[in-house]
Amino acid sequence: MSFQSPAEKYQYVNRMFAPIAHRYDLMNRIMTAGQDHYWRELLIKQAHLPPQGRFLDIATGTGDIAFEALRQHYQLNQVVGADFTLPMMQVGQQRWVNIAPKMGVDSNRLSWSGADTLHLPFPDNSFHAVASGFLMRNVTSVAGALAEQIRVCKPGGRVLVLEIPRPPDNFFGACFRLYFHHVVPMIGGLISGQRDAYAYLPASADVFLRPEELKSEMENAGLHHVSYTMLMFNTVALHVGIK
Repeated sequence: MSFQSPAEKYQYVNRMFAPIAHRYDLMNRIMTAGQDHYWRELLIKQAHLPPQGRFLDIATGTGDIAFEALRQHYQLNQVVGADFTLPMMQVGQQRWVNIAPKMGVDSNRLSWSGADTLHLPFPDNSFHAVASGFLMRNVTSVAGALAEQIRVCKPGGRVLVLEIPRPPDNFFGACFRLYFHHVVPMIGGLISGQRDAYAYLPASADVFLRPEELKSEMENAGLHHVSYTMLMFNTVALHVGIK
């Protein structure tokens, strides 16, 4: 899938997520065989958040990473979930009303912000960690997104990127492409009624960076000690860098 301009991609991605918001979480559980919960748990552990710290989940969607931050660190001073697709966050806000009391967490610890990752509405050095889940394939500039995330992260804080890298050019990569390009859109279409959205998902991974390439982008952006962990048979990568 190709776009004529960054603006066209921006508009497409924004429109794409709105109609699947009500089935987004269910589809994630099915598509990942429930492994997405483990990925979020690992991401927050690797964020090394301090007590009374501040955490930004950019492209929060329905809020799962933000919820996990407060599940592991209920004493955090503030968690911000930010996204530019408001219907996704609206689903997350409705879920949070039910989830917060069960977690024993003050619901005010989590705030929501309509925000574009290329123009974050937060001051410099605001957060002890900044994380994104499945955002980077969708941005019009990886370098620009990283620059903003680094800007709002405190010195010594961590920037974390959970993403689907470009599949390798080998037998396993071919098998993954077969599943991703044919099975996922079919199931996604049945569950959400939006087959095109789940056809975009594998197409976006096909043109994204390999894990080593994303590591280099993060280093070039100014992060140090960048490392990554491969997950789910090397189809998902969690990158971590220190400002």
